[in-house]
Amino acid sequence: MTDDAAIESSVSTWKQAPLPPPSAEGIRLLERIADIIGALGDHRLRIGIDGYTASGKTSLGDALANVLAGRGRPVLRASLDDFKRPWSERHLYDRQSGDGYYRNAFDLDSARRLLLEPSAPHADGVVVLCSIDPLTQIDHSEMTTSMPANAVLVVDGVFAFRPELDTYWDLRIWVEIDTELSVRRGVARDAGMYAGAAEAEAVHRTRYLASELLYIEEVDPTSFVDVIVDNIVPRGMRFEARTSPAQPAGWNWR
Repeated sequence: MTDDAAIESSVSTWKQAPLPPPSAEGIRLLERIADIIGALGDHRLRIGIDGYTASGKTSLGDALANVLAGRGRPVLRASLDDFKRPWSERHLYDRQSGDGYYRNAFDLDSARRLLLEPSAPHADGVVVLCSIDPLTQIDHSEMTTSMPANAVLVVDGVFAFRPELDTYWDLRIWVEIDTELSVRRGVARDAGMYAGAAEAEAVHRTRYLASELLYIEEVDPTSFVDVIVDNIVPRGMRFEARTSPAQPAGWNWR
């Protein structure tokens, strides 16, 4: 048995409250995904976790990081939410409509240059895990972390598999919930950030859901991802893996 390895997390203040331990089914799911990752090799790996807002991407990423670290792999955790353009520039572009949020909110160049490119197996491994803190708006782009040669970078975020970012991932995980559940969970999570649930729901429908439906229409990420996690029932995740780099085409688990 290997000793637990370290998990290096982003300094972002946009954090999720710790969740209870996963169910037995959830543990089996995490172990299966960790098996796939292990089969990809012991060099640096970049794992992307995508899905609708409030689908459980961050929860899955954190839980998966714990399992990987328990197997002795150093893990770095990051979120694409920490690579958005600063609010001070919002007068320069639209980021509040669905189309504007999808096209303009994320600083894709920073995500590539600071995080995804230097974490490649043959790069220098000096990465930035947070560019702009989404809550404080503090610029952390000079705060670097050295990624060990055998480390796994686990990144969650909407639009992770858009063409500008898709080529960087060694494994693509999609967390599946339906759109109405996405809105309900998002409103429950974010109502305190707005003037009540009604405003939060309006933002989720006209900005986040609208942008994600545009992404689905243009990119169709579920047609090419490696792993799908069904998280419609909280803590009752079901798992499907399709055409994984670690397994022959056509195999699946449910």
